Amino acid sequence: MAKFYDEIPEWLFEWIKKQHMFWVASAPLSAHGHVNLSPKGTADCFHVVNSKQVWYEDLSGSGIETISHLRENGRITVMFSALDGPPRILRLFGVGTVHEYGTPEYDALIPATTRKPGSRAVIVIDVYQVGTSCGFAVPVYGFVTQRTQLLRYFDKREAVDRSFASSQQQPGSCSDDNCDSEVAPAKGETVPQGSLRAYWLLKNTHSLDGLPGLLTAPDAIPTATPQSHFDKGGLRPTLRRGDESGRLVFGSLALGFALGIVTATAITRAFGKLQG
Repeated sequence: MAKFYDEIPEWLFEWIKKQHMFWVASAPLSAHGHVNLSPKGTADCFHVVNSKQVWYEDLSGSGIETISHLRENGRITVMFSALDGPPRILRLFGVGTVHEYGTPEYDALIPATTRKPGSRAVIVIDVYQVGTSCGFAVPVYGFVTQRTQLLRYFDKREAVDRSFASSQQQPGSCSDDNCDSEVAPAKGETVPQGSLRAYWLLKNTHSLDGLPGLLTAPDAIPTATPQSHFDKGGLRPTLRRGDESGRLVFGSLALGFALGIVTATAITRAFGKLQG
């Protein structure tokens, strides 16, 4: 049965922290606009401030729908769903505010030492209603590990920005052999090919409906080049738990098959003796 609250009940705080992913829904005001629904993962991205406010670290992607919609109307819904343990669906209805990379608000919530590669904004949500429902139709899944491909992809792009910054070349002063760029946003300004800044300028400045996306983050990179603290060894995903589960399942099947053969043989012999 669905229940509604004016704020997040405290007994849900810990449950939210244990969830490995969540979904974010938003939409433009236009009746013909694209309604967006995005899955979000990666450890330690979602944070509960109190019963009325939450925020999450928004990582880069090929679209910018949520940020664009929030800039226009602020409407947002966050949904969590239990994929293991007792079933539950939780929806947080709220008004979202965007704080882009390089702003004081972003830096206050995400220090450079904890920022994830590709992080482009903080989405702060003021919650005005909370809804819970049964989730009885949601399948049960076993969590194996967080994927890290996205983090690795943008860590490589940020490395290009760091290399470009360390070359001490100012915009418009590139040499003949170092002018390869994806985007030239202003006359005489070069953006290095393969950089995070180039990606943002190419894919994250407008939504599918043409609404503004990132406004200041691309221009912040030259003066606030992302630091590197990416643990290439510690963040490599492993399927060890899944492999162990697979071996247990295979072992159980093999044991069951062997027991089946033994049982069938015993029954056949007993039946033969009875007939004899």
